[in-house]
Amino acid sequence: MAKTVGVVVFPGTNCEMDAVFAVERMGGEGRLLWHADDDIGGVDAVIVPGGFAHGDYLRPGAIARFSPMMGAVAGFAADGGPVLGICNGFQVLTEAGLLPGALQKNSGLKFLCQPTVLRVETSASILTGRVPVGTELSVPINHFEGNYTCDDETLARLRDEDRIVLRYVDNPNGSVDDIAGVCNEGRNVVGLMPHPERACDELLGSADGAVLIGSLLDAA
Repeated sequence: MAKTVGVVVFPGTNCEMDAVFAVERMGGEGRLLWHADDDIGGVDAVIVPGGFAHGDYLRPGAIARFSPMMGAVAGFAADGGPVLGICNGFQVLTEAGLLPGALQKNSGLKFLCQPTVLRVETSASILTGRVPVGTELSVPINHFEGNYTCDDETLARLRDEDRIVLRYVDNPNGSVDDIAGVCNEGRNVVGLMPHPERACDELLGSADGAVLIGSLLDAA
């Protein structure tokens, strides 16, 4: 039976159908979840996708974190459910306190839309269970506020607890310690700025993201 992945939609989200396509490309079933609802409807995993939730007013994710659906997502995560935040979704998860740190404007203050190479730093997460440590993946980025930051204590904890999931091989945005993605203590919530859902078919330029979406389905 196919695993069902709920994809949260906020006003301003624009990558929800990309996420559904990737899930279904990998053999799962995608289901859209409206931000104003408060029930995830029995899905097996959740993706908070990219875009500009609520127009990125105040700062990215600052309004979206208060949506009723995010309360349901937080409860799902607390019970061990797999939750993946991509780009704006990563920003939402940090604002909601489901992941540590924050995303700030890229160094150089430029919007970046380009391929980037990621290195897998741990296989112990819902996103990388299929991928050996050290594997390099070509996955595109598309963001202005993708510069990951945290205080020194948090960074030390992320390193010590093997919670840095992905690093940039050639850091495009100034993220501290080249961080492209992190996970929570339970390892069932992951956020990353690059877009694996846009790299699930060679026709898109790379299929390297498929193994990441496949790992999410395994975790579900």
